[in-house]
Formats: sequence, C-alpha cells, structure tokens
Amino acid sequence: MDKHANLGFLLKDVTRLYTRRFEERATGFALTLPQCKVLATLSKNEGVSQKRLAELTETDPMSLVRILDRMEADAMVQRCSDPDDRRARSLRITDKAKPLLEQIYRIAGETRAEALSNLSDAERTALLELLERVHGNLLQLSALTGAEAAAAEPGSTRARSAG
Repeated sequence: MDKHANLGFLLKDVTRLYTRRFEERATGFALTLPQCKVLATLSKNEGVSQKRLAELTETDPMSLVRILDRMEADAMVQRCSDPDDRRARSLRITDKAKPLLEQIYRIAGETRAEALSNLSDAERTALLELLERVHGNLLQLSALTGAEAAAAEPGSTRARSAG
C-alpha cells in the first residue's frame, strides 16, 4: 500500500491526539481550548479586528463573538475603538490574561515535548521544515472551480479517468 495515500488521515489523527493531550493537561484550567486558541493568537496579533481574528483562528465568526463576549466579561480581552474605522473594533488582551498565556504556553510546551520526545534535534528541525513547506504549498493553491470540484467527487466519470 502507498504510504503517501494516508497523509491526510495521519495529519488529522496526529492533530486529534495532540489536541486531546493538550486538553488532558489543561483539565481544571480556567479556559476552554477555543479560548486558549483565541487568546494565544490574539497575543501575537493585538489590535486585529474580530473578523481578522476569526480568520486567523479559523473560528466561525458567530462562535468567536460568544468566545470574546465571555472573555471580555472575564476581563481577559478588551474591544477597543479602531482609530482607522469607526465601525470596527480592535482587540487587545488585558493584564489579567497574561498569566493565563504563560500557562497556555507551558501546557503547549509540555505537550510538544511529549509528542516529539523520541525525535533527535535534527529530526525535529527537519519535521518542522517539511511541514512548513507542505503548509506553504497548500496556502499557494487557488480554490478549485465548481467544475474542478465536481470532477474530483468520488464516483465522477472525470475523476476515474484522471486517476
């Protein structure tokens, strides 16, 4: 069997297991996993709009509004007026959130160390470099047209003849 054929399944399963381990380590933590993701992303992109944060975290905009409402009520996030656009709001983390960020990064570091524990430094570097290249390849792809997507559907005559 072609080992490459399982790439998508392997990546998805690694993500699932990695996420599960992070969540196990974060049991009893004050934040949910989506809140951790939002806070960590926002800490590196302070001043972004809610729309941009939704894009960066790949979170449904309505779900993000609920997450931010909760985090704002808990005084971890501030919605500020955007000086360039009166209709927009920029987002910032508060001082109260900074110790939580330290915990998020600690838990993430411990999870990462476990996941990479039997790899040498050279293997870790190579793995990350290769994944970054694959990521770049996928980012550069343009969206499939309707006809291309239809042709790629399982059972499509065009999909069978292309394979």
